[in-house]
Formats: sequence, structure tokens, C-alpha cells
Amino acid sequence: METETSKLTSKYQATIPEAVRKAIGLQAGDRIAFDIEDGVIRLRKAVPLDLEYCRALEGTLSEWNTAEDQAAYRDL
Repeated sequence: METETSKLTSKYQATIPEAVRKAIGLQAGDRIAFDIEDGVIRLRKAVPLDLEYCRALEGTLSEWNTAEDQAAYRDL
């Protein structure tokens, strides 16, 4: 098993190491998905079905889409 690491920035962003990008075929602009189960997180390239699911949920999350919410959670 190969292990790669990356450091989080103050905005909780990280660079995906080259070996990981190559292993799952990521290109700039691709979307990624995080599968979480029993404390284990799997990173994978998002597929159209993932994006459809997220778009379907988007309309149900409007209760947190105010200017006040944006200001309160901007730095997370």
C-alpha cells in the first residue's frame, strides 16, 4: 500500500498529490466525491450520477442560503 499526504490550508483546502490524481484519472476541473463509512473516507472521481444527486438536493437546502448564513460560515 502506498501512502500520500497533503497539508490543509487555513481555508481547509488541500492539494491532491500527483500519484493520487494519476491513480484515479483526475484532471483540472474534475469533481471529486468523498465516500464516508464507519470513519473511513474514500476519495474518488465524481460520476454524473453523483452530480445529479447533488443538484437534486440543492433546492432543499435553501433555508441556509441567506446573506447572514454566508457571513457566519464564510471561514469554515
